[in-house]
Amino acid sequence: MADNKSMSTSVLSLQSLSPGADIESYVQTVSAFPILAPEEEKALADRFYRHNDLEAARRLVLCHLRFVVHLARTYQGYGLPHADLIQEGNVGLMKAVKRFNPEVGVRLVSFAVHWIRAEMHEYILRNWRIVKVATTKAQRKLFFNLRSAKKRLSWLNPAEAKAVAEDLGVPTEEVIRMESRLAASDVAFDGVDADDGACAPAHYLPANTADPAAVVEAEDWHDISRAKLMKAIACLDDRSREIIAARWLGEDAKTTLMDLAQRYGVSAERIRQLEKNALKKLRASVVGEGAKPSGRQARRAVAA
Repeated sequence: MADNKSMSTSVLSLQSLSPGADIESYVQTVSAFPILAPEEEKALADRFYRHNDLEAARRLVLCHLRFVVHLARTYQGYGLPHADLIQEGNVGLMKAVKRFNPEVGVRLVSFAVHWIRAEMHEYILRNWRIVKVATTKAQRKLFFNLRSAKKRLSWLNPAEAKAVAEDLGVPTEEVIRMESRLAASDVAFDGVDADDGACAPAHYLPANTADPAAVVEAEDWHDISRAKLMKAIACLDDRSREIIAARWLGEDAKTTLMDLAQRYGVSAERIRQLEKNALKKLRASVVGEGAKPSGRQARRAVAA
């Protein structure tokens, strides 16, 4: 008896516990904590409830960690780390100890089970899928009970869906909707499924050119710009107009500065200056005096 008491005191002197990577070692450690007798549990609960004795609360938590491990095992089928489930359950256990009233006349484990499950449920719903699949009370109930309520692996027929809805007290439409959510899987927004070649959601977005308003606006802008351009070209002198036409408006390769210099009997630098001045006038007429686009943008407008 003295040895057991010494072992219990040694175990309860641990400052921290965490499942971590070595889950088996954690399970062995929490299994070594003594199970509290009803009288001892009530005495510890009274000390914490009435006198805020943190050591009493600590012992209540440590002696019920094995129960959290037991509950966490029932949720391993959701594919989430066992250690994380245990840690979330431990948070629920601590919340239960904080709110436990020993005068109600129930054991702590009966009171704490609801808090422990609530924390585990919230963790599962947050992490099971990228998008949370259950938000309302009815959806949460279906998420954790629909699979066990189904009698076969195939999809529910209307009669079975109605029976499940009546059994769980939820609308039949919610049963059908939750069944489809549970059967679905996460899909990358801009990826491609290598198995069946299904396109990602991003591939189903409407094209930017599909908006009729944008198409009409682009056509109007092109027509207006072209009219301004023709009017501006008509205002140039004959030599500048011919230089612009030879350099930018021809269907073949544009004429070089040297070829134009030989044609007009001036230097290539003079042709470049005339071209620059002509482009500046065109830019002012087409774009407006207030705006100052780059020379490249002006050339593109002329080439269009």
